[in-house]
Amino acid sequence: MAAAKKYEEQHFVDSTKPVWNYSLFSDDDIRNFQHGTLYRAYELFGSHEKEVLGKTGYYFAVWAPNATYISVIGEFNNWDPDAHRLYVRMDNSGIWEGFIPGVHRGAMYKYHIHGYKGAVTEKGDPYGNFWEIRPATATKTWYLDYKWEDKSWMKSRKKHNSLKAPWSVYEVHLASWMRPDRNNEESYNTYEFFAERLVKYVRDMKYTHVELMPVMEHPFDGSWGYQGTGYFAATSRYGTPQQLMKMIDAFHEEGIGVILDWVPSHFPYDAHGLFMFDGTHTYEYADMRKGFHPDWNSYIFNYKRGEVKSFLISSARFWFDKYHIDGMRVDAVSSMLKLNYSREEGEWEPNEFGGDGNLEAIVFIKDLNETIYRDFEDIQMIAEEATDWPGISKPTYSGGLGFGMKWMMGWMHDTLNFFKLDPLHRQYHQDKFTFSMMYFYDENFMLPLSHDEIVHGKSPMIYKMPGDEWQKFANLRCMYAYMFTHPGGKLLFMGNEFGATNEWNYKSELQWDLLQFEPHRKLKDYVRDLNILLRDEPALYERQFKQDGFEWIDLNHRQESVVVYRRKGKDPDEELLVILNLTPVIRKNWKVYAAGKSKWQEIFNSDDKKYFGTGDVYNPAIECKMVDKKGKWYEINLHLPPLGAIILK
Repeated sequence: MAAAKKYEEQHFVDSTKPVWNYSLFSDDDIRNFQHGTLYRAYELFGSHEKEVLGKTGYYFAVWAPNATYISVIGEFNNWDPDAHRLYVRMDNSGIWEGFIPGVHRGAMYKYHIHGYKGAVTEKGDPYGNFWEIRPATATKTWYLDYKWEDKSWMKSRKKHNSLKAPWSVYEVHLASWMRPDRNNEESYNTYEFFAERLVKYVRDMKYTHVELMPVMEHPFDGSWGYQGTGYFAATSRYGTPQQLMKMIDAFHEEGIGVILDWVPSHFPYDAHGLFMFDGTHTYEYADMRKGFHPDWNSYIFNYKRGEVKSFLISSARFWFDKYHIDGMRVDAVSSMLKLNYSREEGEWEPNEFGGDGNLEAIVFIKDLNETIYRDFEDIQMIAEEATDWPGISKPTYSGGLGFGMKWMMGWMHDTLNFFKLDPLHRQYHQDKFTFSMMYFYDENFMLPLSHDEIVHGKSPMIYKMPGDEWQKFANLRCMYAYMFTHPGGKLLFMGNEFGATNEWNYKSELQWDLLQFEPHRKLKDYVRDLNILLRDEPALYERQFKQDGFEWIDLNHRQESVVVYRRKGKDPDEELLVILNLTPVIRKNWKVYAAGKSKWQEIFNSDDKKYFGTGDVYNPAIECKMVDKKGKWYEINLHLPPLGAIILK
């Protein structure tokens, strides 16, 4: 009973105590907030533990410009809407604030809001750092104290996150990577569990980075995190904010960068969230031709409103500042840029110049990237953008949007469509295979084989491949070799590395039991070795975004579906030749003609027995003879394995 009494004394205070008229805002803060340039809004809004006049408690601040009355309701005042009324600032900022003495850490609360035309709502805190586990919807008073141990990583991460560094990203949905009970979607492992098991797995697989699908608070598991309510809160499904920090710390200790998915494009209509926050369209556009997402039944941020820009840019900055993340993948950028995104004629209104671009969103994105790169120059901002919008990953001073990289959706579609073909038909579709290099240098591209490609009837990677079991695995190995030797960053969704046979299901977990079977276990080893190859060979990353880092050597054997290209680093001696035999035909004494080098050694063969290949076709000693002394052209004699990739150095 003593312990229970202590908890009660910590979390409940005398509701008759008044709210103290106390503020953290300066006049400059208010101006910046209204102009969309308050980039540390999380230090001012939300709930913050303070000591005022010798009393410890929590200061609360919320923006609700059309509210007529706001109070803080919580377990500390029995959810009484009359107990702790906030003060509205007299500067027309729409900010309500106040200090409540006696409130302690971990107390649940919401804002009770009387809004436009008498609307009464109870909202979670848009700036809250910790929420109840869903389906409960209250915010918790919290703190973000944490003693980081990643000083060495933070000091050196610039070289890891450089565009001249290897990028091999493991995309993860935490809940379904591994569950305590694989058949119970309500069971979750903890951030501490992932700090041990996931970190070790990513380290052993030799990925350079991990990308987490949204870990920001969200009410519905089926949204995969992309319909968020807590833009400053780590989801409580797996533990506390500090436990997420510890997990990120553990990745950094192993030299692994952490990328978070972030969604500034839309938010859900949940009653406790941002929608109609003060009875009006506070965070979203009022005109539903701009303010509603028909694809996702959600609402679009009003990028024209300075207070919303401050909210969003502060959210992005928060995760770099407080959680030491190394990159951010910005979701659904296409939908932000286009006024006519998923809309028919008559369902959208052109901008002031008659075009289909959302001018306010464009300004917001540029400000976002300029701010984040200004404050954290050793990170990367990555766009998920699927159109031909120019300059996504070009600097803003050159007319671009300022991202560091962009997902290469065209490469993904063309590559999957090519490898789905019966190998006998590939000779007629080589252009699909080679088209990516026609536009590769338009952007800094990352090649994604993401979660979106193995859901909703699209089938898992292994079953996209044609042929019997051996051919499916050989095709997949060949495709992965092509991916890892193609210029640009690489991203594989979890389960792709061992050939999952089911589509991804967020309610379950990965098919770890498949690793008892040789083909799946050896495919996992194969992906690990591709990651090692990528790390070890500068030719695969030093000039990955430069035109002199790649060269087609042979595209003239369509009928045989043999393709050859060269990858080049700074050191001419680090060059690699990649030969892909895209049919199940063994080709003995195949001739490759290339300039510059008289000696080559096979350093990688996808048909090796250790990868579930035949192991019958390899090149222990490569015959190389000069055929043009003046041009230094050599004839290289090779044996090509069926559906195989070999790499020479």
